[in-house]
Amino acid sequence: MQYLLCDKVARQKIIFIAIIAALPQFAIAADANLESQASAEAVTDSAKNNAANKSETLPEVKVEAKAEQETATGPVHGYVAKRTASATKTDTPIIETPQSISVITSDFAKAIGANRVRDALGYSAGVTAAPYGAESRFEWFNVRGFYALTPGFYLDGLQLRNNNTWGVWRTENYATERIELMRGPSSVLYGQNSPGGMTNIVSKKPLEETSRELQVQVGNDARRQISGDFTGPVNDDGSVLYRIVGVLRDAELPIGGMKDDHAFIAPSLTWKISDATTLDLQASYLKDRAGVYSRALPREGSILPNPNGKISADTYFGDKDFDRLNQNQWMIGYKLEHKLNDRFAFRQSTRYGKMDMDYGALYPDAFVNANAGNPSDPANFRTLKRKNFTSIEQATAFNIDNQFEAKFDFGAFKHTFLTGLDYQRSSYGQYTIYDDSGTTIDAYTGATTGTIATSAPYANASTKLKQTGIYLQDQVKFDERWVATLGGRYDSAKINATDNLTSSKSQQSDSKLTGRAGLVYLAPNGFAPYVSYSESFVPNTTINPATGKPFDPESGNQYEVGLRYQPPQSKATYSAAVFQLTRDNVVNSDSNFIPKQNGEIRVRGLELEANLQPIDRLNVVAAWTWTPEANVIRNPANPSSVGKQANPVPLHQISLWTDYQWLSGIKAGLGLRYVGSTKGVDESAPKALSAYTLVDAMLGYTTGQWELALNARNLTDKEFISNCDASQCYYGDMRSVIGSLTYKF
Repeated sequence: MQYLLCDKVARQKIIFIAIIAALPQFAIAADANLESQASAEAVTDSAKNNAANKSETLPEVKVEAKAEQETATGPVHGYVAKRTASATKTDTPIIETPQSISVITSDFAKAIGANRVRDALGYSAGVTAAPYGAESRFEWFNVRGFYALTPGFYLDGLQLRNNNTWGVWRTENYATERIELMRGPSSVLYGQNSPGGMTNIVSKKPLEETSRELQVQVGNDARRQISGDFTGPVNDDGSVLYRIVGVLRDAELPIGGMKDDHAFIAPSLTWKISDATTLDLQASYLKDRAGVYSRALPREGSILPNPNGKISADTYFGDKDFDRLNQNQWMIGYKLEHKLNDRFAFRQSTRYGKMDMDYGALYPDAFVNANAGNPSDPANFRTLKRKNFTSIEQATAFNIDNQFEAKFDFGAFKHTFLTGLDYQRSSYGQYTIYDDSGTTIDAYTGATTGTIATSAPYANASTKLKQTGIYLQDQVKFDERWVATLGGRYDSAKINATDNLTSSKSQQSDSKLTGRAGLVYLAPNGFAPYVSYSESFVPNTTINPATGKPFDPESGNQYEVGLRYQPPQSKATYSAAVFQLTRDNVVNSDSNFIPKQNGEIRVRGLELEANLQPIDRLNVVAAWTWTPEANVIRNPANPSSVGKQANPVPLHQISLWTDYQWLSGIKAGLGLRYVGSTKGVDESAPKALSAYTLVDAMLGYTTGQWELALNARNLTDKEFISNCDASQCYYGDMRSVIGSLTYKF
């Protein structure tokens, strides 16, 4: 008992278990009256019907319900998806996949109030959401100890590659059908990808049934948003389907009085050319006009004492007339699928996109030494210099993926064979300044001095990447109990870089063979143990400022042992995974935002997930991550970093979401997210950062065609530090409250 009282993690587990145990009983009791009333009404109606039947015999009526078939890319009603295409590029049951994967459905993302990708993944095992605290610029999160932002997310199976700088392709959650997270390397199918995991965002596609929806949102930070989703057939025979998804937002960032305006539209069209051939056309346009919001504070006054007192976490150190992140992007593409017969199929997906970004921000730097003769003088810990960070970037990207799938039997062995050829061509332009801005700011009053100076760029470069990959995969099922997945890939990449500061050009060519192997056993009782090995390869387009050339390519590998459980005739899913992941030539940015390349990092851990319905209309989603090792094991450039965590990874993370819907239409949900203590970037925090628990909540009501919801994230407005580096500490997100009114017609 003494141990449990002293162990925060144990106490947290007890609280979570108590909530899970209590909620079904509460729900049953709260709903008993409604169910009893419904039962009584049913008995009364039955008596009336029997009386009527004595005088009249009605003709027999047969009602046939259309079976709801889940597909790997289609909508999922509820929180539990059982099929995926991200793990194998074929429509495969998740339980037959020999690698850890989570699917966040649009229903679950809506329930937890997730308007961003990182928020939607906040209840998934292995994910550290917002490792740099409150952040308006990127979807910054970690998967198995590594940043998932670069080299980029995937949208409908094609990569949105970025340059590991500030120009990052953006997506819209309202236009997303599901978010699929595959943990560990996935280069065999996708080529360049982070070994921590790949995030594939699946867009909403046209539907055969007509559906129309309008949604209005209001919330804190002057948020006013209107969204629409319209889909259905264009013609009478349903061979042409359409969908249009749009979002228009007028809002402000939490501090600084800066705008956070957003416009997005995504039209799509499906043409069923024949029973064997389908063509999907997709396009999107996004326009963001916003300031820059982060909560980075000096260590003295946040995690360390300051003789002037604590600095408010809501202090704005920038300049609202200078800070901006303005971005325009558009994409257009198609997917063509042709089935030669029941055994053979050909698929081709392609997309072209263009992005322009203008980014500028002032950041707090070191304190001004006002009294060199007295280092402890409070005046030395009050006024901060500010750095000027400006980056103007452009990117274009073309992707194409050709797949040929064959299904055939060879004796007792059933094969699903996939071969493919993919190609991508990307170009990036970057003009980046990082220097003393010539201004200062009082950390306590916000008073500023000086005029923002124009500095010389530290990077003025253009980079072009061409990569071709050939891959093979065979999924072999035998004895109806065993599924083996074997795959191999050859990548060839060429990078051309031009340094406009030195008028120099460089070229780098890389090639790599990567492999993957896994085995799953499908037990009759719903258990499915598996083992797997996978590799990754990532050519770098990030320029090394010291050489003007791209960094060396990264590589990685992973060993994983897991167990899934899907109880027969149940919506529940359970999973467990133990893994060892190694990544070499890791590129990160230092505290001055300058990219650097580390040596080798190894991560070991255990992940547990559960998604279940203990009783009707009660959902429970739970996860626990234990990461005992996430350390640098080799770094010739900085031997002192060996044995330390390059990225902060807590030993324990626990999450729980549960919601219940009453027969009256009322729905309520509660979520808890526990993140354990870390020591910051490169373990540079002056002391261990405190663990924290965040509370999310939801209250909703559905009646007829109307749906009302109120979502609160960080309900208690808990103030916490999520990370520290050698000079700053980063506070997490403040409370967010958003109300939504949806009308379906």
